[in-house]
Amino acid sequence: MSQSLPHNSLQHITILGATGSIGTSTLDVLARHPDKYQVFALTANRNIELLIEQCQQFKPQYAVLPEQALAQELQQSLAAKGIDTQVLWGQDQLEFVASHQQVDTVMAAIVGAAGLLPTLAAVKAGKKVLLANKEALVMSGAIFMQAVKEHGATLLPIDSEHNAIFQCLPEHFVEQGIQSCGIKNIVLTGSGGPFLTKPLDEFSAITPEQACAHPNWDMGRKISVDSATMMNKGLELIEACWLFDVMPSDIDVVLHPQSIIHSMVRYQDGSVLAQMGNPDMRTPIAHALAFPERIEAGVDALDFMAISQLTFDKPCYERYPCLKLAAQAMQQGGNAPARLNAANEIAVQAFLDEQIRFTDIALVIQQTLSQTAYDKAETLASVLEADRQARQVAETIIQELNS
Repeated sequence: MSQSLPHNSLQHITILGATGSIGTSTLDVLARHPDKYQVFALTANRNIELLIEQCQQFKPQYAVLPEQALAQELQQSLAAKGIDTQVLWGQDQLEFVASHQQVDTVMAAIVGAAGLLPTLAAVKAGKKVLLANKEALVMSGAIFMQAVKEHGATLLPIDSEHNAIFQCLPEHFVEQGIQSCGIKNIVLTGSGGPFLTKPLDEFSAITPEQACAHPNWDMGRKISVDSATMMNKGLELIEACWLFDVMPSDIDVVLHPQSIIHSMVRYQDGSVLAQMGNPDMRTPIAHALAFPERIEAGVDALDFMAISQLTFDKPCYERYPCLKLAAQAMQQGGNAPARLNAANEIAVQAFLDEQIRFTDIALVIQQTLSQTAYDKAETLASVLEADRQARQVAETIIQELNS
């Protein structure tokens, strides 16, 4: 996990999810270091306008979109501007640009289950993978981590919390495991989202616009809702278990509304190491891109005189039931985390489409988990089948809620 690439040559980068918040932040960092990095491929979902601008600036060899019609539209637009980027489309082409022999590093920033296969393709090609797509590990943790080991890939976490934990762990933790490194446990911090102090009896009236207005971070709509329900923290808990080879009981989730301390590691001798910084994703992105070196990220240094206070609290499951559901799914194991993630994606989209209430998100997830059978996550096919079944069940539950 802590291997590094030689830094005496230009590193070629594929960004999976270039038009999202992580993708645009990554490009901002890359633009500051044209002597170190070159963009090889950019992929996007539907934001063609922004992708055109990115292709103009970074001139990637390839751009990839999910559908042929979108790809043709993009190719025509680029040709009219004299940009010779080749436009591809479809799942196979995502995997192609993620595993191409010219690529050194892959930023895996596609949101949701859609990011699993191209991220896994990068791992199997032995790339340096910067993991911002937590769902890849949530869905297929054991399979994913085994592939990292078998194919000699380098895996570095981009989520600010996991990147913080990584920075606070000793260099030899990968070989020895944290239990042999004098570590007591991991402290995973979370802001608590926009409804930290909102009365519980008002939750059912929460609108998508309110849920997407995060107080500290600028994120996409799906991740913003996940932060509001704290499912994002639940998924991060599962991801941390796989990244650092621990169980949920080895992790304390702590509310820290200021988002200054991004996570901590407690040691047996009473020491606590914390990684701090302004809430800006360019910091973990720059750390992982240059690891083990450090590069300028465009982020202001933390001004301690401007910080009025740092506060901490324990999350309440009545306020954040999704966090409890995630911990239970990881404890259950098998394909439970994959089913949890699938149900959450369906429920969050239904909420954003104003088909269900904010409080129905946890209800849909809980009922989906109870209505789908436990099975082992032994193959990628079984993981994808569990994902498919859970989505189908969740959609049925949402239809029943609307009937």
